[in-house]
Amino acid sequence: MARSLGLSLTLACLFIGMVSARDWNILNQFKGLKPTTTTTTSQKGVASLKGPNLNGYCESWRANVELHNIRDFTVVPQECVWFVQQYMTSSQYDADVERAVDAAILYLGEKCCGKEKCDGMDAWIFDVDDTLLSTIPYHKSNGCFGGEQLNTTKFEEWQSWGKAPAVPNMVKLFHEIRERGFKIFLVSSRKEYLRSATVENLIEAGYHGWSNLLLRGEEEEKKSVTQYKADVRTWLTSLGYRVWGVMGAQWNSFAGCPVPKRTFKLPNSIYYIA
Repeated sequence: MARSLGLSLTLACLFIGMVSARDWNILNQFKGLKPTTTTTTSQKGVASLKGPNLNGYCESWRANVELHNIRDFTVVPQECVWFVQQYMTSSQYDADVERAVDAAILYLGEKCCGKEKCDGMDAWIFDVDDTLLSTIPYHKSNGCFGGEQLNTTKFEEWQSWGKAPAVPNMVKLFHEIRERGFKIFLVSSRKEYLRSATVENLIEAGYHGWSNLLLRGEEEEKKSVTQYKADVRTWLTSLGYRVWGVMGAQWNSFAGCPVPKRTFKLPNSIYYIA
């Protein structure tokens, strides 16, 4: 009896592990959810499921993505696409970004020198997409919000248009840091051929005065994004810079060595890049 039960549990675990995030549906796990669930369909035909219990599950899923407990997901679970879209386009998202900005400014006041005392070697690193520039308009126009794997070709075409708006409250933080005498380095996983479009987009969105914009050339494209960004920090440190803070919307902005003095993660559960 015990052996049979153990074998059944093992097979069940193997089966669950074989199911992709796209195919997995929380409704298959919680049978009692039917009375409180409604179904709608997005313009791309992606099913979106809503209900009190499901909202709680999806908020928990989103929170655990931000806590980095859930990693390496390829798509948002289909039943949570609607929820992620609602959050990323809500005033709550704006408020969460604003709290992160407030925390960074408080940290600057407590730990960092004023402009008159800086020696030019104090540095701050920003990521670009979903940190300085928002990709929400792209997801709105494509109607997926993480429910489908990112189409790199279409996404880079959209980036080349240079029409991304600033992430709420980030222009304020950018200039607060710049005016304190910090050298600002922008470290993006965008490819080098997008440099002109990226520079024009950043300026149009209200950013100017950075020290360097680092994009991935052919050699950097062979590395993981995590390794590429860690190598940039190593390079800056070797030049004598003190990296006081790094701000990004993906955990790859902070992973690896050397570790910055402080990290600030902006919310983004639409996609995961390692």
